[in-house]
Amino acid sequence: MLSDKKRVLIVGLEPLETTEILEKIDCLAVIYEYLPKIKLVEGVLWVESKTHPDKFLKVDKVIYHGIFDDDFDFITLLALWGGECLPDATGMMDCRLRHSGLVRALKATKFGILPRGMSLESQEWYAERPTVAKWSNWHCGENKAKFEGNWQSPHEITLYEPFIHGEAVRIVLVGEQAWQIQLTGDDWLKSIHHQDATEMLIDADLLEDAKNLAQYFNLKTVGIDYMVTSNNQKYLLEVNHIPNVTVFSFVREAYINYVVNWCRN
Repeated sequence: MLSDKKRVLIVGLEPLETTEILEKIDCLAVIYEYLPKIKLVEGVLWVESKTHPDKFLKVDKVIYHGIFDDDFDFITLLALWGGECLPDATGMMDCRLRHSGLVRALKATKFGILPRGMSLESQEWYAERPTVAKWSNWHCGENKAKFEGNWQSPHEITLYEPFIHGEAVRIVLVGEQAWQIQLTGDDWLKSIHHQDATEMLIDADLLEDAKNLAQYFNLKTVGIDYMVTSNNQKYLLEVNHIPNVTVFSFVREAYINYVVNWCRN
């Protein structure tokens, strides 16, 4: 007898989180920690079976929580599908590429006033003040350099923005819940993964801006990075369509509960 249960495809989540989610939902599941083979046929999404590689299974819902080098086309297929996907596939597609995602975000933020620059190929770049260069489409704190004076850019599209002295923070949204995290590091690079990163009192203006950005991209789970100077000037840095949800236990619990409720509904 064919099951009438919905099938959920889970991509990128760690086994601990996947196991806890599956214990609380009543769905068929196909689980991949990496990008699986998928196809879209006349509006129906199919994924390759893990036990029978020559067989494809119909998918009803997708939970996507990962960043892979070559995942833009995968996300685009999910957006074309238009089915139930967490986060929203079109929102992920709009944010996935670092530079174009920032350009879109600047249209919806109050804090996009940094005078930025860009080079499309390897060039010698001169900066009169400390400047940060960002290249490639990898979001995880990599492919960044701080320089002043002459600098040779890599053979990739590179974004330039003034280095801001201040506090790096992230607004994390999971459904209706929100937190502000102080990002820390041993040098100018700040991260949520540093041992001193901690929750802090949430700034009302940043929260409002983050909610506006989340609505703009139709993302229910998102992490948005800002810099705040000593005189309280705020600058948007980046919208993370796949924010870390495991560093802080309270974010992890909220994320798992949100995913479970989303699957049940």
